[in-house]
Amino acid sequence: MAARSTINREVKLARHSTAELLAEHFAVKECDVPTPCQDDVVVRNRWFRVSVSTRLMAREGAEAIEGIPFPPLRPGDTLADAAIGEVIHSGSTSGVAVGSLVMHSLGWREFAVVRGSECTVLESRNTDPAAFLGHGWTAYAALTQGVQIHQGDTVFVSSGAGAIGSMAGQIARQLGAGRVIGSTSTPDKAHWMATELGYDAVVTRGNGPLIDQLKRAAPDGIDVIVDMVGGEQLSASIAVANEGARCVLLGALTAELDSKRATLQAPVELDGFQIILKGMTLRGFSASEDASDMFDAWIHQQEAWQREGVIQLPCTIFKGIEQAPLALQEACAGRLKGVVLVEL
Repeated sequence: MAARSTINREVKLARHSTAELLAEHFAVKECDVPTPCQDDVVVRNRWFRVSVSTRLMAREGAEAIEGIPFPPLRPGDTLADAAIGEVIHSGSTSGVAVGSLVMHSLGWREFAVVRGSECTVLESRNTDPAAFLGHGWTAYAALTQGVQIHQGDTVFVSSGAGAIGSMAGQIARQLGAGRVIGSTSTPDKAHWMATELGYDAVVTRGNGPLIDQLKRAAPDGIDVIVDMVGGEQLSASIAVANEGARCVLLGALTAELDSKRATLQAPVELDGFQIILKGMTLRGFSASEDASDMFDAWIHQQEAWQREGVIQLPCTIFKGIEQAPLALQEACAGRLKGVVLVEL
């Protein structure tokens, strides 16, 4: 491949979002593939991940948000996220062979120029992209390193149809949970969670107070809380929690996906006396920081569970880079299931 003459297509931020994130905030632009250096590889991307964290990155004024974990996007910037692709050019010192299937961090474009040292070579060409690009490893690390599942535990997973939650409920079951309860936004997703993912009960927004729904779904209380949402869902689950309950906090979608003002501030009112009297533990957890060494363990474990037929890797796939902005719009609106991928 003559890298400097190949036309690339990339998804760029066209203008900042001030409210709901829409496909029109982004544009697919043609540009040249950058000239690779000796330690670079050129990758033809085959899949890349669409993450709702982009909602915060694309917000006007994101650069002023203290503690933002991702680089803020400016108009004209190309988006980036985890991707899998085939190496079609390899620099003399890159250490990665042409034809290798690799994972890297420069999705949202058809071709990527990546340092060989920043690529992970995947052993099998028949890889399920959802295993590597999905957040199963985040859920697995949280349920093995962030908290411990005891045999027969009742586990509550908020946002149970999302990229993390759709895996967390299944993983909790395999680790010994006796009853798994989830939350979601629509009856359609609730039905899918119960019939496809094996949730024992699902509570939904708009179907009455969440605390009343949780009391019905967990008459014997909750032992483990896996929270991605915050707000009312977190406070309600703590109110229904048993003595010694363990809570691992993985996100705060009430803040990240706020249609008026995405932010890192996620205030919630909790009953501190109940947390003390019940001897509960609450832990914030980031798989990339607290358990980065768990990724390989997750890959091997999910392969074993897949062979046994006891777990699936839910994903929603959009085909073609032109569909990527729509995929992001729908993901941020909470209308999709599992990890969201774009296939090129």
